[in-house]
Amino acid sequence: MSRADSRGILFDLDGTLVDSLPDIIDSFLYAFPANGLQAPTYAQVRALIGLPLDIMYAEFAPQHVPALCASYREHYPLNFHRNSRPYPGVLELLHTLRERGYLLAVATTKKSPMARRFVDAMGLGDVLHHVQGTDDFPHKPAPDVLHRALAALGTQGLWMVGDTSLDLRAGKAAGLRTYGVTWGTHPVEELARETPDELQPDLKRLLEHLPPLS
Repeated sequence: MSRADSRGILFDLDGTLVDSLPDIIDSFLYAFPANGLQAPTYAQVRALIGLPLDIMYAEFAPQHVPALCASYREHYPLNFHRNSRPYPGVLELLHTLRERGYLLAVATTKKSPMARRFVDAMGLGDVLHHVQGTDDFPHKPAPDVLHRALAALGTQGLWMVGDTSLDLRAGKAAGLRTYGVTWGTHPVEELARETPDELQPDLKRLLEHLPPLS
C-alpha cells in the first residue's frame, strides 16, 4: 500500500475527543475508601492519566492493586457518563473528516468493550469506523494499539491525535504525524517536549492538513 493510499486518522479518547477526566478520577479515588485505604489527591492521579489502571494504582498502593482495580471497574461503568462530554466541535470535526474520505479510529488505553460502550454513550459511535482498546498487549507509548487500529481500518495512518506524551510517543513509534491537543490531561510544556507536528488548544487546525480526498 503506497503512502498515497493512506487514509487513517487515529485519536486517543479520554482528554482528546471527550472531556472525561472528572468521572475517571472520581471512580479512581472511590476505590481507596471502598478498600479501607487513604486516597491520593486529585492532582496526583491526574498526572498519571493515560497509563493502564493497574499501573496507576501501583503508584499508590502496590499491595492492593487487584482489589482497587475491581472497585474501579465496578464503579466506573455505572458513573462514566455523569459529567463526561465530547469537547466542543469534536463531533462536527469527525463528520467532516469522514465526509472528506478519511478512515477514523480511536486508539485508547481503555479495554475495548468499555471503550466501545463509552464512545456510543458520547454519541460518537456512528461517525468512527473503529474503536480499538488496549487488550492484553503493550500499552502506549508502545505503538501496538495504533497498529491494531490501522489494521482494522485496512489502511496506513497519517496522524495520531492525543493529549498526553504517551499518545505522541506512540504516534511517532508508529510512523505517524502527531497532533497534541492541550485541552486534555498533560500540561503544554510536557507535550512540547515531545515535539509534535502540531500542538494546539483544540482540533481545528487538523482540518487544514486533511483536505478532501479525490
